[in-house]
Amino acid sequence: MTSSITIIGAGLGGLMLARVLHVHGIAATVYEADAAADARTQGGQLDIHENDGQIALAFAGLTEQFRAIIHEGGEATRVLRPDGAALLDEPDDGTGGRPEVLRGELRRILLESLPADTVRWGHKLTSVCPLGNGQHAIEFENGTTTVSDLLVGADGAWSRVRPLLSDSVPDYVGTVFIETYLHDVDVRHPATARAVGGGAMFAMTPGKGISVHRETGDILHTYVQLNRSTDWIDAIDFTDTASAIATIAAEFDGWAPELTALITDGATPLVPRRIFTLPNDHRWNHTSGVTLLGDAAHLMPPSGDGANLAMFDGAELGRAISDHLSNIDAALSEYEKSMFARSEAVAVQAHETLDLCLGDRSPVGLIDLLTGVNSGV
Repeated sequence: MTSSITIIGAGLGGLMLARVLHVHGIAATVYEADAAADARTQGGQLDIHENDGQIALAFAGLTEQFRAIIHEGGEATRVLRPDGAALLDEPDDGTGGRPEVLRGELRRILLESLPADTVRWGHKLTSVCPLGNGQHAIEFENGTTTVSDLLVGADGAWSRVRPLLSDSVPDYVGTVFIETYLHDVDVRHPATARAVGGGAMFAMTPGKGISVHRETGDILHTYVQLNRSTDWIDAIDFTDTASAIATIAAEFDGWAPELTALITDGATPLVPRRIFTLPNDHRWNHTSGVTLLGDAAHLMPPSGDGANLAMFDGAELGRAISDHLSNIDAALSEYEKSMFARSEAVAVQAHETLDLCLGDRSPVGLIDLLTGVNSGV
């Protein structure tokens, strides 16, 4: 029987694993580098899918809490041309198949569902040493040490646990998402607010585009998407906000002002987020006492699947452990076999989605994806 389950990373996947284990009466400890739950923002809005994210929340007994944080109307979708004309305008149909929630709120309900001492904040992993028999000696930057019987890397793209299992490192795919926000949009930016609508808006062309989510509190959360080299990105001084805005806005010269305002009128500095991925078929040989979940296991382009997969990984691993508590190797083998297959399929689709958004078929390919129609164009 496993006596010490150590989870590195208090993201959605790691917390989901801890919660599902807790539901089954199994204790785990989550170590997180951040000093506190509110040490940094937790990203934007997520659509939670029926076939994975919502199933995981049901496993965790958190469906009611999840329903309470849904952004009503957030499933509305618009696709615009650079001149602002609508190519697609689909209202939220109210079915709730992919309801939108804020990542931070989702994380909050997971944290609140755990015993108070489950998460150890301010613990940045510095080293892991295998001890044999599936055990690992773990050391943190603050000097704390512990020994795990089961170590789970839920520590994201640049996982420090992954090297125990795999030599793979993330590769840059050639696309950068540049993040910014507009606040109080209905009063201060009414034309832009109307262009975006009540949910998500996409204005995409080959090689560049703008995607936006309307969030609660009259906030527009924008990702400007560009296919550019690392040298091009490195040449921009993002600490000089005015200069960075001018450089990025120049890429959209001639676009409708209600769209370029998402760049030029932002209420926060521009933050570049380069898109990295692991191989679609990333996997490893089973190793006693250690495994991975979420981005640590299957980093892929953002397509609405990452958070859902991470939560489903956590729920499935928790279920496998509870089913095979006397044989953790069997639990890990069962979990990894199914996780490898599903994550590879989704990773392939994620790369295809990125190409539909920014490749030669954009925006027709994106519209086909959103409507489920293959126009053949």
